[in-house]
Amino acid sequence: MNQNNNKKNTGSKTPWKNIIPIVVVALVFTIIVNSLYTSFANSYLQEISFTEFKSMVNEDKVDSIQVQSDRILILTREDAEKSAAEQTVYFTALLPQNNMTELYAQLQNLGVDYQGHIVEEVSPLISFLVSWVLPYAIILGAFFLLTRIMSKKMGSGGGGGLMGGMGQSKAKVYMEKETGVTFADVAGQDEAKEQLMEIIDFLHNPQKYAAIGAKLPKGALLVGSPGTGKTLLAKAVAGEAKVPFFSIAGSDFVEMFVGVGASRVRDLFQQAAKMAPAIIFIDEIDAIGKSRDSRLGGNDEREQTLNQLLSEIDGFDSSKGVVILAATNRPEILDKALLRAGRFDRRIIVDRPNLAGRYQTLRVHTRGIKLSEDVDLQKIAQATAGAVGADLANLVNEAALRAVRQGRKAVNQEDLLVSFEVVIAGTEKKGTVLTDMEKRIVSYHEVGHALVAALEKHAQPVSKITIVPHTSGALGYTMQMPEEEKFLSSREELQVELRTLLGGRAAEQVVFGIQTTGAANDIERATDLARKMVTQYGMSDKFGLMALSNVGNQYLDGNTIMNCAESTAAQADSEIKDLLFACYEDAKRLLRENRELLDEVSLYLLQKETITGDELMAYVNADKRRLEAQNAFTEDVNASDETSVTE
Repeated sequence: MNQNNNKKNTGSKTPWKNIIPIVVVALVFTIIVNSLYTSFANSYLQEISFTEFKSMVNEDKVDSIQVQSDRILILTREDAEKSAAEQTVYFTALLPQNNMTELYAQLQNLGVDYQGHIVEEVSPLISFLVSWVLPYAIILGAFFLLTRIMSKKMGSGGGGGLMGGMGQSKAKVYMEKETGVTFADVAGQDEAKEQLMEIIDFLHNPQKYAAIGAKLPKGALLVGSPGTGKTLLAKAVAGEAKVPFFSIAGSDFVEMFVGVGASRVRDLFQQAAKMAPAIIFIDEIDAIGKSRDSRLGGNDEREQTLNQLLSEIDGFDSSKGVVILAATNRPEILDKALLRAGRFDRRIIVDRPNLAGRYQTLRVHTRGIKLSEDVDLQKIAQATAGAVGADLANLVNEAALRAVRQGRKAVNQEDLLVSFEVVIAGTEKKGTVLTDMEKRIVSYHEVGHALVAALEKHAQPVSKITIVPHTSGALGYTMQMPEEEKFLSSREELQVELRTLLGGRAAEQVVFGIQTTGAANDIERATDLARKMVTQYGMSDKFGLMALSNVGNQYLDGNTIMNCAESTAAQADSEIKDLLFACYEDAKRLLRENRELLDEVSLYLLQKETITGDELMAYVNADKRRLEAQNAFTEDVNASDETSVTE
């Protein structure tokens, strides 16, 4: 009882003990406000001497005056004609009454109004209240309000110690299955689910693992490209774990106030420890987990937050059932201390799904969509190589929206294919009108791509060719759909891909003898592929197996960083140029040899604007049969000539 009373007395005296610095601040603030108010009130006044005032009276320049207790305010006839904002009011010292009688008489004779009011005087009471009482009231009111808020926060056990609970964790707590997501809603990530399922089982049955001496991993880092489902996996863990699940973003720890991030980290781990077993999920951990360095311009607040996070991870006992999950797509910039064993023990790769994973993902996203009987999700999965879960979800939604626009009650295969094209190329630009010459160039350009791919052995089959402009900026495009998913590519296959990419520019040169801007994207992609062949894949004739570059952000843009001398980089550029030129010449040679076929298909595409891969192959196969028949006829003629000569 005595201890409680002492605490109460101390708590009641503390605000009054702190009121002295508040009063000092209020006094300084009041003086500043009073000075500003006074300077503002006198900003339109200009002081003159009494002699100047008498000269103005003698010259009849005075329109009116106002006699105050300590001075005379003067308004000239010139200023009286101006607006109130433009007027300048003069003032001079007030002499004793006996010295002013003669001057007053002179002013009266001149018709000067010395009883009127030039300016409205502020009431002394109002001036005192505004200058002295109001600032004190504002400061004291803010102080008592702040004290009351802090006492409520601390009394409710919210933690914090920073004003207004600023240091409290902003984590969202999910219990049971409130997220509405389970592992059944996550497809294409079987390996990641298997590792996370082991952590969940450890939380539910710790004795099974303790019997053999195994310890629960303290943390697991989810790493993958954007859209692969890292956050979705974390929410699925919340649905499966049936334990308190604390979800927070890395940026929520960082504030402009020093010490807030570290305080929030402490508060987060305290809450999790009280509710153990529990799971903590930190999304985008690279916001606070960047590698520390001593260079100028570092964020001290972020580094303090990271240090506190490292300390908290080391401080808690995993046997109590607290597990940390974190997600990032930039693992290369994370601090090494954060990734060492004993902190984030596991790195779970959430990669782009393969063919089977894409098929399962499409099935998940189409569960609530009405599909027609002609829908083949396997073909859609085959066409969307490299797509992540977010891309597939967007594709399905776009298909459903298109079905509604078309007035149908179910999504068909065409909706899904068109939606896939919308995702990669945008919608059709019906308002774009090309000239006849531009249409011919675009037609030959796209057929150049398609023919090179169709005539090569290791190329991916062409599924569609169109010369309809799209919102992505493309005036047309050639779509290739792989027959099977491949994870390795040979040098010959990559060279075929280079020739296919450069086939559009080659067709322009062969047919029209010109070069257009339509090949910009093709050249960019071809240059990037050739650079990888020379600097990363060891497919260089000059450098052999020497790696000249490495990937910077593997899960983001995938840009490469050269790690060789400048002279070596210049030689690599020269070899890249030679490789591109050789593939370009091969594409031109192939199109020259099949010029008649190029003209036929281009004319057909110009008429229909969009053709399928089957229509293209019908022309190619007919041309092959014609060539075979021609060769057979030539052989027969040659054989008969040889027979006649022999006879």
